[in-house]
Amino acid sequence: MRTAPTILHLDMDAFFAQAEQASKPSLRGKAVVVGGLGPRGVVATASYEARVFGVHSAMPMAQARRLAPNAAYLVPRFGFYRSISEQVMELLRALSPLVEPLSLDEAFVDLEAGGAAWDADSARLVGTTLRADIRAVTGLTGSVGLAASKMLAKIASEQAKPDGLVLIEPGTERALLGPMSVRTLPGVGPATGDHLRRAGIHTVDELAEAGEDELVRLMGKAHGHALYAMALAHDERPVVAEREAKSVSVEDTYDVDIHDRLRVGLEVQRLADRCVQRLRGAGLSGRTIVLKVRRYDFSTLTRSETLRGPTDDPAVVREAAARLLDSVDTTGGVRLLGVGVSGLADYTQEDLFAQAAGAQAEHPAEEPAHEPAPQQPAPAERHWPAGHDIRHAEHGHGWVQGSGLGRVTVRFETPDSAPGRVRTFRVDDPDLEPADPLPLVRRRPGESGSTPSPAAAPASAAPSVPSGPTAPRAPKGPESPKAPTARAR
Repeated sequence: MRTAPTILHLDMDAFFAQAEQASKPSLRGKAVVVGGLGPRGVVATASYEARVFGVHSAMPMAQARRLAPNAAYLVPRFGFYRSISEQVMELLRALSPLVEPLSLDEAFVDLEAGGAAWDADSARLVGTTLRADIRAVTGLTGSVGLAASKMLAKIASEQAKPDGLVLIEPGTERALLGPMSVRTLPGVGPATGDHLRRAGIHTVDELAEAGEDELVRLMGKAHGHALYAMALAHDERPVVAEREAKSVSVEDTYDVDIHDRLRVGLEVQRLADRCVQRLRGAGLSGRTIVLKVRRYDFSTLTRSETLRGPTDDPAVVREAAARLLDSVDTTGGVRLLGVGVSGLADYTQEDLFAQAAGAQAEHPAEEPAHEPAPQQPAPAERHWPAGHDIRHAEHGHGWVQGSGLGRVTVRFETPDSAPGRVRTFRVDDPDLEPADPLPLVRRRPGESGSTPSPAAAPASAAPSVPSGPTAPRAPKGPESPKAPTARAR
């Protein structure tokens, strides 16, 4: 393990909820819950204001509504979150070639590999500057952990939440970890934690005292060895640069089981088109089409078909997915459908335009027993997800506060406006149309200009300037550490 705290872990604070607060002035400082809003929905992210009421991620949405009935409940806008994530990852890549994203809002960075830091002082300064740059570029806050290993850097960022920085000095790791719960260690979930608790092991110190042989006896060889190494603060895992995607997929879970076979087929076609959009957005193609079906009894079936070569043709993917669906019994109802493409490549064979026609010749489609339902819903059936963007011909840009009983309520405001007015319309109002999210316009690091407007800094957040041992100090060494700057793409 290295001798300087030059591994950085960044974790954005309540990312989805914070992004919604930043783009919706009326929600700043308010309880916001993002997730699926149907009967089977779960919480994806809750703002810190909502967490005060006990709401947390992975909680059933119905339970969240009971705990915080006055919170704003929004459907995720993943494209919007991804655009903010790309800005943050760009700042991280300016620090080092070794950036390991774990999700849209979380990543490891090897500061030593990029020459950005070489000791505790330079690492602390880089972390402090990074947090300021993220706030300047996106208006959002993130927490930073710095340590000599990935495990400890992640633990440090958890301690720093929200909106803080914690640095673990090399040599202090054992003393820090000792009194912590075994659940602090990566890979120790509820089941492993309960198993250790029944053996009388509650803390990391007790884990180390049990010894490697006892842990192997309790947990098995691989898990026992790993637990003992973590208890001694040993973690040699390197930061691995962003891996290439192995597959691209989309899926939907339905609030009510789908029984109509024709409707199931139309949903699969729609998912195939969404999958191709994501595939093309990443500049990829693939040769293996995958269909995922979760049935009414929670059994999950996966079917796949490998084509002659990689494709990003929506007709090819739709027809392959339809053929796969023919082999699945959906009697009883369907809870979830998914379409994916694997065997990815960054090119498409020129002669694959004929795949759809060739496949059709090999597998002629059956004539439908009756006229298929229209692909485009009638105006009266237009759906307006809560939190999503909308535009009105007269009132301009806004977002959906809610809809039902043939009405949709819209708040008209933008990220840089004052809290806007609320108006209600018929769901089929011809002056309403879905809109793309407005960007959070911020200055780049180093640019002159006014301080960006505050985003969703949680009311309970710690001060953004660290105190005590995390306060920034002048770096040692022959030159100043590399400050994060945005790179042109």
